[in-house]
Amino acid sequence: MSFYLDASVIVPILVDEVASAVVERFLREAADPLVVGDFAAMEVASAMSRPVRMKSLPSEVAVVRLGEFDAWRSAETSSLDLQPADLRLSGVFVRRFDLGLRAPDALHAAVCRRGDHTLVTPDKRLAAAAEALGVRVECLV
Repeated sequence: MSFYLDASVIVPILVDEVASAVVERFLREAADPLVVGDFAAMEVASAMSRPVRMKSLPSEVAVVRLGEFDAWRSAETSSLDLQPADLRLSGVFVRRFDLGLRAPDALHAAVCRRGDHTLVTPDKRLAAAAEALGVRVECLV
């Protein structure tokens, strides 16, 4: 088994947030391998660009933190490429209107289902939807 980290788990490592302590504890105690997909890594970079645009984080600091993230990701996690089947399955998932999934969250759920990974997220809505879709979930709230 492995733990697939969505972007909302990774960002609190880079920026002090309410979830930071919970995420750091989970990462210290996680016994199974960690997986960070390329799509999640892109979402992390996008999330870091927001405070830069809002002028609440200097771009130089964001660049350093993303560099630290890249080094951590390379040393401590496995990468995961998207497959065309992931995109098709996420399209099926977003059509489950009862779940209220956004496309990025549906893509994370699809990747986890294909790879039989446990989705790690602090997002209760995503956790509930992923469980309904047969994905194992570790909800960090």
